[in-house]
Amino acid sequence: MSTKIGIIGAGGMLGYHVAGFRRAGADIVAIADVRKPAAQKAAAKYGVGRVFGNLSTMLRRVPDLDAVSIIVPNKYHAPLALQALQAGKHVFCEKPPALNAREMLGLRAAAAKARRVLMFDFNNRARPESYAMMSYINSGTIGDINSCQAKWIRRAGIPGFGGWFTTKALSGGGPLIDLLHMMDLGLYFMGYPKPAHILARTYRDHIGNKAFKGPWGIPDVAKGVTDVEAAAHGFVTFKGGQAMSFQVSWAEMIQREEVSVAFQGKKAGGLVRRLFGSDGLDQTAADTCELYTLEHGRMVNRSILVPADETMGRVRSAENFVRVVEGDEKPLNTPDQALTLMTIVDGAYKSAATGKPVAL
Repeated sequence: MSTKIGIIGAGGMLGYHVAGFRRAGADIVAIADVRKPAAQKAAAKYGVGRVFGNLSTMLRRVPDLDAVSIIVPNKYHAPLALQALQAGKHVFCEKPPALNAREMLGLRAAAAKARRVLMFDFNNRARPESYAMMSYINSGTIGDINSCQAKWIRRAGIPGFGGWFTTKALSGGGPLIDLLHMMDLGLYFMGYPKPAHILARTYRDHIGNKAFKGPWGIPDVAKGVTDVEAAAHGFVTFKGGQAMSFQVSWAEMIQREEVSVAFQGKKAGGLVRRLFGSDGLDQTAADTCELYTLEHGRMVNRSILVPADETMGRVRSAENFVRVVEGDEKPLNTPDQALTLMTIVDGAYKSAATGKPVAL
């Protein structure tokens, strides 16, 4: 039988979830959103039969749901995921996993108690470039990775002013928590080592300047709140001796948007990168996947060719969730890894607030 999924939230990521779930053979039976007209419009577009205004009603009216997908502002990720897990449903949730590590700790415990799959949409792990690079890592070609540099930087990419993205109570923070994908990917390549210490700084330059708004996002809210950072820089050390630097920004004086992880292994180095065009859209981006090594005393750069994926792994990530629920694939991410990531994010904000290194 097909896995029955209900989706919470009719926002922009919905199309990717629908495509991925259906590619895996799942049955999307309902969409819920507090903005019920938005849910009705989405249901009509994607051919979904039932519409609800909230998760509670969906769970009561569709008791045979197997799984719930969550696409809502960050503040509601943990409460809705917890509600679904306690109702015995598998959960696929957009990033970030929660507002902080404390919330994520509760989700991990709930998933273990319910014996249900809990996964998050760290879609960059599902990009063809990442699959290719992991095959080299797993084969031993690269050796132990000592260090990596994680970036998601934008010249002008603030996703609206005064809305939930820029309201810390709803988002948990700015680009540090919003664009944590490359930190996650770097940790993934390194085998998710246990963090030891972090030193970080955040900056609010340009956060109120509408000239730095991105080409996508949500409408501005005239009297809304804008109390988050515009950029964050930091350095993490790990208990096994590894290190990771990170740079994330919505608005920073750089040439153009870059999404990348570079790493240095004992046998080879590597780079997975997406450089965006001047319009900042996926369709004009250029992808790179490369290895760097020495052969016969000579420097060798290898370009790894993979199929193009304009969705940046978003469809494949959702597909993986269904295949994990049905026992056909291993999960691309785990609650333990999500907890480690949120511990690092918490530590970065604490270090930035205090001006001191933080033990993790």
